[in-house]
Amino acid sequence: RSPPRDLAMKATRMLDKLAGLLLGCVLCLGATGAVDFRHHNYEDMVRALFNVHNECPYITRIYSIGHSVDGRHLYVLEFSDNPGIHELLEPEFKYVGNMHGNEVLGRELLIQLSQFLCEEYRAGNVRITRLIHDTRIHIMPSMNPDGYEVAASQGPEGNGYLTGRSNSRDVDLNRNFPDLNALMYYYEKTNGRNHHLPLPDNWEQQVEPETLAVIQWMENYNFVLSANLHGGAVVANYPFDKSREPRVRGFRKTSYSATPDDKVFKKLAKTYSYAHSWMHKGWNCGDYFDEGITNGASWYSLSKGMQDFNYLRTNCFEITLELSCDKFPATEVLQREWMGNREALISYLEQIHHGIKGMVYDENNNGIADAVIKVSGINHDITAGSGGDYFRLLLPGTYTVTASAPGYQTSTNIVTVGPAEAIQLHFYLKTAPKDTSGSNLNLNLHNKNDHYPKGPAINLGPR
Repeated sequence: RSPPRDLAMKATRMLDKLAGLLLGCVLCLGATGAVDFRHHNYEDMVRALFNVHNECPYITRIYSIGHSVDGRHLYVLEFSDNPGIHELLEPEFKYVGNMHGNEVLGRELLIQLSQFLCEEYRAGNVRITRLIHDTRIHIMPSMNPDGYEVAASQGPEGNGYLTGRSNSRDVDLNRNFPDLNALMYYYEKTNGRNHHLPLPDNWEQQVEPETLAVIQWMENYNFVLSANLHGGAVVANYPFDKSREPRVRGFRKTSYSATPDDKVFKKLAKTYSYAHSWMHKGWNCGDYFDEGITNGASWYSLSKGMQDFNYLRTNCFEITLELSCDKFPATEVLQREWMGNREALISYLEQIHHGIKGMVYDENNNGIADAVIKVSGINHDITAGSGGDYFRLLLPGTYTVTASAPGYQTSTNIVTVGPAEAIQLHFYLKTAPKDTSGSNLNLNLHNKNDHYPKGPAINLGPR
């Protein structure tokens, strides 16, 4: 997408500085005393994460999912009442920041969020305590630490629109995931798979180290809900990012590309937008987005993005949060941005506890890994985790839900979902009679010769 107009950017920057100074005076005695309002280079960020862990050692864990091209760790800070352990029926959530190295507000907000969660837990905040006890939260402040260092070397005032955006090999990480949209759109026409799409051959050699690490992270944790934090606009962007319509040379496609869970994604985006202090107002950075949300492809088509990959390869629903007109905001506005985003970050996280969840058991009450959960009328299935627990985000309503697994008879239940906590719905599958006809084959097998149509040219918008 085109950079914001210079005059609008300058005016916004000046207003943000003034607002930040005022808020600094008003809020200095508030509950944000421990939050660190400054830019953090790699060493500072690592130190800040370990400080949080040292302050809250019994509810946090720090781990690295891999390294950047230049060898920097891709650190994650986990919050849980049992760090390092997946508890059955406790959903997994992730926030990812700084995917584009020069879009830095998300990085700072996630550091601030980490400090806030720790401090509020220690202070006995009931809402935060419940969230940490009932959710396993994974926070990655920076997916692109190498790009950040390039951007930070120029600072807020001199930062170019693309300076530090890509990784050290000059690859845009949000155009670097396998293109599963092309395969999904092909399957839609041929009645093929609608979830956990297969990866192309040799995909590991086709992606960057940071992308590879994140994909392996997604494969190792059964994430349910996620957001990745960007900058350059102020809007909550939801999938699909890639248009279903073929690209015409010279023309930017802006056709709405809905997922089968379009209503859920709209609700998720609105949750963040309306909990944010000004995103929902629509007019930001010289652009207008109704209610502060947009379908990705309706804005502009983007191929090989992380948001769509989450939905098509895993059980995870992810949206992209564009959080600031300035990609590298001045230090003075960080406190204002934190106050504008704090409630939204918590409210969005709480959305993981809506819909249905439960166990899929065999006749001996053992969990069935990878059992498929199908909701009638929604052409996107999800699967149970390794322990047999599943999580399905749904809006309030009555649904027909079916669980199936190779070697077992299917089971179907009707459930009514309310607006509050997720409804627990368990399934007990009986062993199927032996089938020698070949009709009871493992539904999770993939055809290695699946067709992967070529995607459109890369578009360098904020996302």
